Amino acid sequence: MPIQIQPFFEPVTGTVSYVLADSVSRQAAIIDPVLDYDSAAGRTRTTSADDILAHIRDRRLTVQWILETHAHADHLSAAAYLRQQAGGRIAIGASICQVQQVFKTLYNLGADFPTDGSQFDHLFADGDTFQIGTLTATAIFVPGHTPADMAYQVEDAVFTGDTLFMPDLGTARADFPGGDARALYRSIQRLLALPDATRLFACHDYPPDTRPAAWESSVADQKAHNIHVRDGITEDAFVALRQARDATLSAPALILPSLQVNIRAGVLPRAEDNGVSYLKIPVNALQ
Repeated sequence: MPIQIQPFFEPVTGTVSYVLADSVSRQAAIIDPVLDYDSAAGRTRTTSADDILAHIRDRRLTVQWILETHAHADHLSAAAYLRQQAGGRIAIGASICQVQQVFKTLYNLGADFPTDGSQFDHLFADGDTFQIGTLTATAIFVPGHTPADMAYQVEDAVFTGDTLFMPDLGTARADFPGGDARALYRSIQRLLALPDATRLFACHDYPPDTRPAAWESSVADQKAHNIHVRDGITEDAFVALRQARDATLSAPALILPSLQVNIRAGVLPRAEDNGVSYLKIPVNALQ
């Protein structure tokens, strides 16, 4: 098969990034890349992204796309750095505009911050198709975790973002601004309606001590074993379970640093007159 998938697991945030390549044309897409961030020191590093670049160089790939499944709340995106180093177009779902509007208000970003998604090179609508070399990819709108989540399907592989985790971990939370447990259930059912052999690649894993990190499952695996949405679990039961669990969860450790970068397509805020870029932390504003 022409499709080649290489995962990169970043253990600090539990994030899985991917390089998806077409072996025929050697064109590639990078999915959900991580910019390493030390919150105590306020320091970014590109170690994780440089591992991706090394893979691209070793395989002599050309980057066509840098795909974000959503504006992540648990890590900073390395999309802008990778575009600078390797080219490609940064893309995300068109509903990112809704997310930008919410967080523009939270961070008080001012009139000069546009909320039209123009920070990204391309915005996908549900069902849009695009090429990665000779491979045809499809954007699938899967709101619920946030109002702007996209999954990406290429042949028998679907990159689900935070919508589905491994079956023993279940599903993403739905309590962020604009999140909706009922919408999340319906988005998941859309993915689980795909053929049983369809491979599902998650954006995160938080492995229990009983197993190593993992990120690939199948539609059949999820329908049989997912602790939140396996066959037989109704929408109402899922919503009740998800809402009860979300009420016990703390905010992600990097939500406030990450979102102000990720709604900018991985670009840090503009440096001030001393040449330093500053991240804003709104105090007592996050519910």
